[in-house]
Amino acid sequence: MSRYPEIAIIGLGLIGSSLARVIKSKSLCDRLVLFDADVEVREKAVALGLGDVVADDIAQAVAAADLVVMAIPVGAMANVAVEIAPYLKQGVVITDTGSTKGSVIKDVSPALPDHAVFIPSHPIAGTEYSGPESGFATLFKDRYWIVIPNGADDADTETFKGFLSATGAIVESMDCDYHDKVLAITSHLPHLIAYTIVGTAFDLENDLQNDVIRFSASGFRDFTRIASSDPVMWRDVFMNNSEAVLEMLQRFNEDLSYLQRAIRWQEGDKLEGLFTRTRDIRKRIKDAGQLDD
Repeated sequence: MSRYPEIAIIGLGLIGSSLARVIKSKSLCDRLVLFDADVEVREKAVALGLGDVVADDIAQAVAAADLVVMAIPVGAMANVAVEIAPYLKQGVVITDTGSTKGSVIKDVSPALPDHAVFIPSHPIAGTEYSGPESGFATLFKDRYWIVIPNGADDADTETFKGFLSATGAIVESMDCDYHDKVLAITSHLPHLIAYTIVGTAFDLENDLQNDVIRFSASGFRDFTRIASSDPVMWRDVFMNNSEAVLEMLQRFNEDLSYLQRAIRWQEGDKLEGLFTRTRDIRKRIKDAGQLDD
């Protein structure tokens, strides 16, 4: 099990607070320092006992850290990297938890000093809830945590991967561009579709809209759960992974047109064939241990 003497977490939403909890529960460092730009969030972190220290400023948070985790929206990465850069000590490892990797590497790498080691990463874990009170220590258990080596020294990378494994995550290395394409179809596009469907429902006239609420079937309820995710985080995801998302959206639109034709021309064999193939996907996800139920 790899551990770091001092860890700093910047950003105390679902991911940051969950990481804080698992670090404390498994003693993965000697000193855990936390910071969030929101004063109220810092006060909640103190009340919840999430860290050894909740710093009042970002310089204090990172100055002695051996590992700094930026658990913040991808759109905020560049500014935070610039803020922390002057205070980072020799050999510190910097990582992030953002859902896009190409944009984060582009935004963060130029700001960091040569004596810092930047290893981007992304935990494939989460819920629709946000805030420090929403975190829990088992969020990463048996969930994939993707690591982008980014030219880091093998020893630094392996130590970092060992630390992530200690959180309960399944750690896997991946190329940056490949990560962004995979997440565009498995995460970003489903959220875009959910936001669109829920938005369409609430653009309907009032009477129908009220009945949409009253008679919400399980499928629509699932979409509303996804569409209730943090709007700032998802705004930044779509703005920073636009190329991959637009590519997958185009492919989705082509498949949707195929379904429209099949429904219009009553081609039941095509519909059944598609539904049969896609049903197998959930079984494969379950077999991979990536379902909660």
